[in-house]
Amino acid sequence: MTVPPLKFTKMNTTKIFIKTCTFLLVCCTLANAQAGYGESTLGSGYGDSILALSTPPTILTPTPAPAPAPAPEYVNLTDLLSVAGPFSTFLKYLESTKLIETLQTQANDTEEGITLFVPKDTAFSNLKKPSLSNLTSDQLKQLCLFHALPHYYSLSDFKNLSGAGPVNTLAGGLYTLNFTDESGTVHIGSGWTNTVVSSSVHAKDPVAIYQVNRVLLPEAIFGTDIPPPAPAPAPVAVPDVAPVADGPDADAGKVKGKGKGLGSAASSSTPSSSCRIIGWNGWRWMVMVVAVSGGLMVVL
Repeated sequence: MTVPPLKFTKMNTTKIFIKTCTFLLVCCTLANAQAGYGESTLGSGYGDSILALSTPPTILTPTPAPAPAPAPEYVNLTDLLSVAGPFSTFLKYLESTKLIETLQTQANDTEEGITLFVPKDTAFSNLKKPSLSNLTSDQLKQLCLFHALPHYYSLSDFKNLSGAGPVNTLAGGLYTLNFTDESGTVHIGSGWTNTVVSSSVHAKDPVAIYQVNRVLLPEAIFGTDIPPPAPAPAPVAVPDVAPVADGPDADAGKVKGKGKGLGSAASSSTPSSSCRIIGWNGWRWMVMVVAVSGGLMVVL
């Protein structure tokens, strides 16, 4: 049987097109419905639970917080200067001018700290010229602040300051100090004063206190007409008395002296010995003569 060929008429083409569009529309509807179901599931938390079950748990290790830096030690300058050494005169000046509060604030309330040079009581009692009794209250304040540096310096830090030029003090720009480190000994110069750090009273950041043997006198107060330093006392002359050495000359002199004595003794004893010899021979001849004479007399 022969199948007749298909005839693509206008009606057949229209039906095919309508069926094809209907099929595509149904497929798109189903795809959109599945996508919407997934989104609603995830949005409702159901999908999240599924993901949570399928994902292994992550263990979080807590990071320890860094330890806070220790607070700097609080140093009471009044108590320290009262018990550390013979600093009562300098402490009295600080209290009378109310600068002890300024130095205390610099020591404990700033990041820089403080370095303080404290003269002993004997340094003030030995100070004759210039005198501190004629200073005004402002000048006395500047003198006290002249003994403080607005920074903490350990003894090893002065090696970097040695020969670096003038260093500012708490008294201001015109009040500067010069430092020189010689084999670990810190020398301080202010024009009027040249001294050394004789001991360390307290040296722990942020406070450093060093003892000095002389009062630091600034040129900004006492001027630049600095008297020459007193000459060093002349050494006491010691008489140069050399001991008599038992040398060859002395021995020779002794020998010569002894030789002279022996020679004189020999010369003086020579006549006496000759006399003794002559006397002894004379006595012997006299005895012989007497004996012979006696024998003759007996024979006769």
